[in-house]
Amino acid sequence: MGIIECSPVLCKAMENLFRAIEIWLALPYYDYEKVGEEIMDKEQQHQEDLQRIRGFRLIDDDFMNACFDDNIEGTELILRIILNKPDLSVKSVKTQKVMKNLLGRDIWLDIDATDSEDTELDIEIQRADKGADRKRARYHSSILDAHLLKPNDDFKDLSETYVIFITENDVIGGNLPIYTIERQITNMGQPFNDGEHIIYVNGEDKNSATELGKLMHDFFCTDPNDMHFKQLADKVRYFKEDEKGVAAMCKVMEDMREETKIESAVNLLKLGKLTIEEIAKAIGLSVEKVAELAKLKTA
Repeated sequence: MGIIECSPVLCKAMENLFRAIEIWLALPYYDYEKVGEEIMDKEQQHQEDLQRIRGFRLIDDDFMNACFDDNIEGTELILRIILNKPDLSVKSVKTQKVMKNLLGRDIWLDIDATDSEDTELDIEIQRADKGADRKRARYHSSILDAHLLKPNDDFKDLSETYVIFITENDVIGGNLPIYTIERQITNMGQPFNDGEHIIYVNGEDKNSATELGKLMHDFFCTDPNDMHFKQLADKVRYFKEDEKGVAAMCKVMEDMREETKIESAVNLLKLGKLTIEEIAKAIGLSVEKVAELAKLKTA
């Protein structure tokens, strides 16, 4: 029997087939049942994330961060209403801006804005009453001042500042929609006019007859279709309904879970009672990641 000749195309196809078989045989063994369980777990987690996103409100930290970061139009809206300055113009906005204090405690500004007159505005969104402590407002104001004045600057050039707390409850307790705090020359009954302003906005007051009440309604609203202000509704709708926006929020929640795992791993490493492998298994991190954290701890 003679040698069977094949066409170049058939020969190439046979070569590819044998190569595929060779690669398949070289693959490591997989626990396909375990892989399937992991896929199901991830899908369940994804569905839970989607459900959480549907319930998010602007008063919720992580959702607020996403909706207001670089959102000049939305920030202008809330500042114009709270400060009663219809012409206020915002030129920059950043969420979760860190202000370092080399001699004490750092602060994270929920929303840091600067207007066209270089006024510095810190907006703090607080659901927990303890997060809106009056001395916290004082401290935030002092750190703003420390960062605004550069070496050799004249004190008279210190920018005007606002620290604004939007709170879920009426933390001041006066049953008012808004509280404005200013320094005074008490024995003269006159304002001190030092350019420092502190404001508390009562989130409980959702009076639809006022712009401020409508704003508070929108901060606690889960459905963008029920919101009063388009500037806010459009952002909320993007992160709840748009494919890219929802993916961005899912990524935020995944990052948060990763940060929580890392924090837990670091705490377990400090206790020193478990091995790296045991911590990795308990927390759900890779052994390599826990080993990396252990090296940082001892560095």
